[in-house]
This record gives sequence, C-alpha cells and structure tokens, in this order.
Amino acid sequence: MPVNSPFNEKPAILGGTPCLPAGPPAWPFPSTATSEVLQEAQRTGLWGKYHGPWTEELQQRLAALHQKDETVLCSSGTVAIELALRGLNVGPGDEVILAAYDFEGNFKNILTVDATPMLVDVDRSNGTLDLDLLEQAITPATRCILVSHLHGGLVSMKALTALAQEHGIPVIEDACQVPGAIVEGRIAGSWGDIGTLSFGGSKLLTAGRGGAVLTSSPQIAQRIRLYSFRGNDAYPLSELQAGLLIPQLEQLPAQNQLRQENVAHLLQALGRDSGLTPFENPKLATQHPSLPGYYKLGLWYHPEQFDDLSRDLFCLALQAEGVALYPGFRALHAIHSRRRYLQANELSVASDCDQRLVVLHHPVLLSDADTMQTIAQAVQKIQTHAGEIRQQATAEIQQAVRKKNSDHSFE
Repeated sequence: MPVNSPFNEKPAILGGTPCLPAGPPAWPFPSTATSEVLQEAQRTGLWGKYHGPWTEELQQRLAALHQKDETVLCSSGTVAIELALRGLNVGPGDEVILAAYDFEGNFKNILTVDATPMLVDVDRSNGTLDLDLLEQAITPATRCILVSHLHGGLVSMKALTALAQEHGIPVIEDACQVPGAIVEGRIAGSWGDIGTLSFGGSKLLTAGRGGAVLTSSPQIAQRIRLYSFRGNDAYPLSELQAGLLIPQLEQLPAQNQLRQENVAHLLQALGRDSGLTPFENPKLATQHPSLPGYYKLGLWYHPEQFDDLSRDLFCLALQAEGVALYPGFRALHAIHSRRRYLQANELSVASDCDQRLVVLHHPVLLSDADTMQTIAQAVQKIQTHAGEIRQQATAEIQQAVRKKNSDHSFE
C-alpha cells in the first residue's frame, strides 16, 4: 500500500482528520417549495386551521398513490400502527404475527391493545419477516400479520398476502421507512388490508411528526375515526404539516431514485472484502419491478474482518469520520420479558441482527458518487487501523460509544 494512501492516515477517532469533515448532512434539506408553503401559511392563516385544503389534498394524493379508498391522517407512524390494530378490532386474547427484528413501537402497540405478539424469525438475506416460517406461526388466535419493510429489505407481499388470504388473516403493511418504494410492481403500503406511513422528523417524507393509515375498507376507517374522534380529532396531523408534505410527495420519486443510484455506487466502492454485506431481496417475484426504499441502508458487520473490533466501536469510529452509521434495532426478544410474547421458532437470525447489523442514515444518499467513494475510503481506513483502534480505545471513548449509540433516535 502506498505511503500516501488515505487508508494509512490516522483515523479521526484517534485524532486524525475526518474523511467527511462537515459531518453527515442535516435533514430535512432546505427547499424552495417548503419555504413557499410556510410563507403561504403565514399570509393566509392556514397554519391555524383544523381541517383545511392541504389536509384534504394530502389525503386524496396518498389514497390515489396507494390505490386505497380511505386515508386517515394522524400524529405519528406509531399511532398509525395502533389505529390500524384498533381498526381490525385486535384486542385481548388475540395474537399478532410480527418479525422478531422490527421497530420496538410495533411490539408495544400490540401490547397497548392487550394482544400478544407472536414473534417470527427474519430472513438472513434482508432482515425482514421470513415467509418460509410464517405458516407455522399461525394459530387459531392469530388476528393479523404486521409486516415491515426495513433497511432496504422488502417482504414479498405477493406471497405474504396470498398466504394470509388463504387463512383469512388481514395484513397491516408498515411502509413507514419506505414511502414510494415499489414491491413487486406495486407501491409499498398498497398491498395490505391496511398500510401505514410515518412523517417523523428523520423520515424520507417529514413534517417533524405525523403519520397516515391507508385502507379500502370503510368499516376499518370508520372504527378508526370513531376511536379517534372525541369532540375533535385526538391524534391530528395539522394543516401546516400537510402543506409541507405535499411538495415532498412530488420530489419523492426522484429522491428515491437518487438514493438507489448512490447505494449502488457505495456498494461498488466498498467491494466484496469490506467487512460489510448489504441486504438483498432475492425472494421477490421477478415478473414485476421492485425498488427498495432507503431510509436506512442495512449492512451485516463482520468483526473478524476488522481485527475483532466491536460493532459499537466500529460505528463510533465511522461517526468520527463524519458518517452517520449506527447499530440497527435491538431484537424484540432480546429486550422484552419472555412473558410478553410468544415465539414461533428459535429467532436465531434476529439474534444475529441484534448483534451484527449496522445502518447508514439516508441524507448522505442524496449526495453524489464521489461522496460514496469517500465513505468507502472511511470504512477501509477503519479496517486498516482496526487493531490500533481496539487497543487504544480509552475508557472515555468506550463511554462515548455507549452514549452515542444509545442517543441516536432514528426509528
């Protein structure tokens, strides 16, 4: 390796110069379109309306995009999942099938309606619900299947909905991480009996907070509205939030395509020996196109290729280089009492996810191929100096690892 190779430079975690000195891009990006919405809201007073033209337009656009008859706007993606469960009358004595690696809020929402999560292991190729294990998880108490697309991983909704229909079980499709993604020829969130979206502050479509429930069942929509309406909407999305989301919907296809292209650039720059293996979707039906969503890019971390550097310290070292890379979710069975859930199998892959997954946050994927090359160089720099980082990591650095990785709040 040449003496002046960037991989020979001291890692930033040990006092060297970061590969991306400006750090990860802040999100959301400034936008002329959203600035115009804010100005119009101030000029017209729409920001103070309960139900105005922007919420109506957003409902109509989301319904048309997802080919659903009803859109119920709400205050968060987490609330959207709870309302979806309530719309299906899920309650005491019911079981809800859920991947053992998923956002914790989905697990807690099942408990909130007094039902029981039935955890199923995930597919090693992409960290999502393993459909080969799904049928064995179905019992007479199964009330619905709650399935998420995560980290660039997509569930074969064609196969899932066919199996669910065979057993007469409704499906909630959590598309909170993947608005605009295409699953086997249809937009994510359109396959299930209910689809859900999130507009949280870090999401691809963001209004700071917010969510939506999508369905073509008037009965489901009516149950949700009856539960939510208490003299006024108990879980509202504001008129101003709706106004900010409308131009983002128009920008979403181009942004998703750019993220897709930059993921391809990054994976090419990393190569096969980077110690990071990306999620793939080999089990999707190929007769129709699919386009993953990249709120986060999921990668398996192989510590043996980094001189046994721990995953958490690897993430902190990349963060010091200016790269927004974090550990993935905790596996649900790893953080909850065994009394709170049932499980259909050993959950071994979900346990691996708990220990070995890392995720790259999406704003940098809207940059360019040169930045992807720089991120790959940052990984290679850490790989070159992994033993030194592991040996020299001070107690202060170790404490920073714990704090940094526990503080990150991306859903």
